Amino acid sequence: MPTLPRRISLIRNATTADGAVVDVRIDRGTVVEVAPAGTLIGDADLDLAGFLLLPAPAEPHAHLDKAMSWDLIDPPMGDLVRAIDSWRAYSSVMTEDSIADRARAAALRLLANGTTAIRSHVDLLVGDEPLRGVRALVRVREELRDLMDIELVALAASDLPDSTVEAALDLGIDLVGGAPHLAPAPLDDLRRLLAIAERRGVGVDMHTDEGLGGDPTLGELARIVRDWEVPVSAGHCVRLGTLEPAELAGVIDDVLASDIGIISLPITNLYLQGWQHPVATPRGLTALRALLDAGVRLGAGADNVRDPFNPVGRSDALETASLLVTAGHLTLDEAYAAVSVGARDVLNLPVAGVQVGAAAELLAVRGANLSDVVANASADRYVVHAGNLVAQSTVTYDIAPVRVPSPHTTEAR
Repeated sequence: MPTLPRRISLIRNATTADGAVVDVRIDRGTVVEVAPAGTLIGDADLDLAGFLLLPAPAEPHAHLDKAMSWDLIDPPMGDLVRAIDSWRAYSSVMTEDSIADRARAAALRLLANGTTAIRSHVDLLVGDEPLRGVRALVRVREELRDLMDIELVALAASDLPDSTVEAALDLGIDLVGGAPHLAPAPLDDLRRLLAIAERRGVGVDMHTDEGLGGDPTLGELARIVRDWEVPVSAGHCVRLGTLEPAELAGVIDDVLASDIGIISLPITNLYLQGWQHPVATPRGLTALRALLDAGVRLGAGADNVRDPFNPVGRSDALETASLLVTAGHLTLDEAYAAVSVGARDVLNLPVAGVQVGAAAELLAVRGANLSDVVANASADRYVVHAGNLVAQSTVTYDIAPVRVPSPHTTEAR
């Protein structure tokens, strides 16, 4: 297997999502030519016969500092409150190095599966060193900067002083975040966090209305940031999925007017929501169809992976896309768009994909078409970031031969 990363200039025989078989030329991280297979001149760096070539996924809402801590914590299974309590109890014993080790492993697992950009929230922790997680993830971001794009969000609880959020920004955190819906006074905490972001001139990514009940805060968020020029997004937004059509339409109008990106997180919300409803358990997802039909910018991600907030997860955008189809009733095209071009849009990243002028952020997966790829999620993959091959994987299967009776032979029964 060749040494990685490796510059990719010419791809041959790739199948696109619309069924075309093409050659693709890349120059300095940008797609500069797409033509019918066999027509571009030059030696191929990758021959993708039998592979589907897609825009690389982006993960718009990760928690790298929490990832893969389930086995360490051994928490009780349950709803959001139990998960928070388990995490807070464990966080006091974590070291900066232990956080960095898990975060690095989680980021590389995402990369191996095709994700080339991550936005990760970082808890400002309880205890005497609330910035341990910040320092760990800033370090990991620097270590991986040639392999993927990582953006960091300060996840500030309502009992955390403003000065700690400011200190996290000083250390290199990119955005202000929090979970105001969990605060004793949700709108007060929302306004506090937005004031910090406005004072510092940075963008915002809020955990928003992450429950089946309670007063929604998304509308207030939208009204406050109406004239802001920095990016604003909201994750979870589970409450939207429970609103009556008239109320939902009003909130969506506010979201559109403020151009807020909405991030759906199916696997974690399906796990955390509905524990109090053992009969006709609600799905716990945001109002995906209404948001898409209205033209809201929509991305989707995996959120938590094997931590108190979600004990499972493969760090694979194809898993998220599959859940958007089965639980969210999106089409295959809509589902994959949400984890790729939609997620990149919410993250304010350049357009990527198999088109001239797009960023060469690409994922090739063995498969005949999008339904095959989303359903089977083959581990045969090539991952291209900024025009470089940064990850590849090959899987082999050994299966005992099948004895097929001759059509002229009658089997004894």
